[in-house]
Amino acid sequence: MDAKTDFTFILYETPEEGIARIVLNRPKTANAQDTQFLYELNAAFDRAAHDEDIRVIILAANGKHFSSGHDLAEKHWHENMYDHDTVGTMCGFTCAGAEAQMSREEEIYLGFSERWRNIPKPTIAAVQGKCIAGGLMLAWPCDLIIASDDASFTDPTVSFGVGGVEYFTHFWEVGARKAKEMLFTSDSLNAEDALRLGMVNQVVPREELQEAAMVMARKIATKSRFALKLTKKAINACQDAQGRELAMDNAFHLHQLAHTHWLKLYDSLLDPSGLPEATQKALGLKVDEAK
Repeated sequence: MDAKTDFTFILYETPEEGIARIVLNRPKTANAQDTQFLYELNAAFDRAAHDEDIRVIILAANGKHFSSGHDLAEKHWHENMYDHDTVGTMCGFTCAGAEAQMSREEEIYLGFSERWRNIPKPTIAAVQGKCIAGGLMLAWPCDLIIASDDASFTDPTVSFGVGGVEYFTHFWEVGARKAKEMLFTSDSLNAEDALRLGMVNQVVPREELQEAAMVMARKIATKSRFALKLTKKAINACQDAQGRELAMDNAFHLHQLAHTHWLKLYDSLLDPSGLPEATQKALGLKVDEAK
């Protein structure tokens, strides 16, 4: 095992020939994603993508849960953005009005997720426990998803006054009617429902999750790297021919409109009345403001 721990929140491993394993390693926060976390994850994906010996990439997570989503308690993200080399051409991270928030989310949310989706190598997400909101934006860009039998998938953002996470691929993951139910109700999809809907490829007992991902990766790693690249490109193009990119761009900008709306009303990116009391306090909101 060649293990690399160059990062604070991410582990990079090459457990077997041809296979890279990237591990979310912030278990005390259920792998909540702040700015540093996401740039480290992006760097790990870049490393695996650029290593010609790697044919398949596994995305796993330490701890009880795959990811609780965006770290809403992160402070001073404006300054943190310039601690990293941006990977897109986004700018205006310290500008006034809606520009800073929109630029940040276009870079590290929609931008990163789309970037990972288009890595020219097969990717496998191994998901256990809860995968909430921003957690979906780590799992959904992967080509294959293997879930533990205790996994659940949730996008509760409508409860917070926003119409879905920034990487709005719900329609392609579960279909139109289930996507509406998932968003309108904020209910979770359990692993078996996700399997039935085609959102995940396999459901296995939790103790077998990591080995199941390795078994799948081993099969893929025996194939021609170039053939895998071409096949992935061909299938992704089928989704894009359906208008996926245009639809997601529209949803992203509606998402930004929601942020601007709540900022104008409550000086908060989200509707405070939908946030748990602990989250309100972490964001510095007064509880009575959320009534």
